[in-house]
Amino acid sequence: MGNEGCLLNSLLSRGFAGQTIQFSSDGVTFGVDGFLQYNFFGQKVWLTTTHIAMLVVILALVVFALIANRVIKKANPEKAPGPFLNVIEYMVEAIDNLTKTNMGEKHGGKFSNYIGTIFCFILVANVAGLFGLRPPTADYGVTFGLALITFVLIHYNGFKYQKMKHITNLFKPVLLTPINIIGELATPLSMSLRLFGNVLSGTVMMGLIYGLIGKFAIIWPSVLHGYFDVFSGAIQTYVFAMLTMVFISNNFEEE
Repeated sequence: MGNEGCLLNSLLSRGFAGQTIQFSSDGVTFGVDGFLQYNFFGQKVWLTTTHIAMLVVILALVVFALIANRVIKKANPEKAPGPFLNVIEYMVEAIDNLTKTNMGEKHGGKFSNYIGTIFCFILVANVAGLFGLRPPTADYGVTFGLALITFVLIHYNGFKYQKMKHITNLFKPVLLTPINIIGELATPLSMSLRLFGNVLSGTVMMGLIYGLIGKFAIIWPSVLHGYFDVFSGAIQTYVFAMLTMVFISNNFEEE
């Protein structure tokens, strides 16, 4: 247990600093490993497992989108759609219904593309561990960036629909002004840390299991992958998308 304890302490203490983290037990690593270092305006920049995994995820989504676009263009309206086209239509319909249900018929359709994009990206990123990749969402830099985009959209729509009332609401009541401001600033932190913590914990657990059992990790760890990668990953994707819709829709107030 001594080695595992040192490992976890090292991971938690260095992970938030953005440094290269490595853990190896029988050749197994679950940290952020640096592959290539280069200088950028005098600063040392690393190409890490996070960057590589993100490129793979983005490439997979782009290829899927291109294939879907080609299938849609070739679809014959007079014939029954094939299985792949049915899947695409189901995905689009599900995202549209989700946004309209949570953000209203008037505004929901405007955010279908954004919600659909982050939903697909986070879901594929969360299940990347099934394919031997380190999930990009296990890196706080990724989840914080996603939360910042949502944070900007929240206040953009606040000023768009509420004008200056979006600011004055922070001072109601006056005595709670500091708490209201802290609450607004805490939104991206809470959203990013929730996603990051859940994905990272699953990555750490699977890394420890593979490190402990070594060559005996045959078939049965797939059950744990099903929970940590698929089930937990899908739940965290839904939670992030749902919080995004709720926070943005709270600012929908007629001018």
